[in-house]
Amino acid sequence: MSKRLTADLASGALTEALADIAEDAARVILPYWRNGVVVEAKADDSPVTRADREAEALILERLEALYPGVQTVAEEAVAADGAPAEAADWFWLIDPLDGTRGFVEGRESFTVNIALVHKGAVVAGVVTAPATATTWRSAAPGAGAFRRRFGEGWQAIKVRNRPASPMAVMSHSMTDVEAERLASRHGCVQWQGTDSSLKFCLIAEGRFDAYPRTGPTSEWDTAAGQAVLEAAGGRVMAEDGQPLRYGKPCFGNGGFVALGG
Repeated sequence: MSKRLTADLASGALTEALADIAEDAARVILPYWRNGVVVEAKADDSPVTRADREAEALILERLEALYPGVQTVAEEAVAADGAPAEAADWFWLIDPLDGTRGFVEGRESFTVNIALVHKGAVVAGVVTAPATATTWRSAAPGAGAFRRRFGEGWQAIKVRNRPASPMAVMSHSMTDVEAERLASRHGCVQWQGTDSSLKFCLIAEGRFDAYPRTGPTSEWDTAAGQAVLEAAGGRVMAEDGQPLRYGKPCFGNGGFVALGG
């Protein structure tokens, strides 16, 4: 692996660079938002648009220019060509437009996700919300998590201590009955629905306390958000109670729960 990648990871320069890439991808996406974008169906019936494909092309080109030779596992490339047979020791997980369904419906909570994984553990990640011009990132290991509005400086964020009445943030796709059952399982009497990896970031900045998920997700849906949340003092646990890991067969996740303080 290149010395530049490991040096930039250690210094925090890597997620600074990823943030710039993700924000440039956001600028590719935004002209299509609420503008009658044409939607196609992939083999699994999930939606895809030109915004997804163009943003992914930009991200892949920029990553290869900065850190050549690192394996990439990106949503639209996997949909077109299949997943790699196995994960390398170092690899990128990329979702160029997480929450495409909400994006198509005109909602704000879609994101760009870029994460770096080393030997199954997510070690760096950036999440950008194009509609609100906001980016979250992990910093150098042990140096916390940060948020910025496009063009502004970084502000430190951290999870909040668990309050007397904790709140859950849930997937929009869940029914009220399912959401209430899952929220109560984790001690939350209130919940709110939203799309995409934004849920991890809302916990990371202290606005919510738990995000439980039972249905399947892809690893590119969760890795960047997990990196941000863990850097902010939270954790993401798989069903076996261990931290959620990456490079699993077909790059798929089982159930998990993301938690704040």
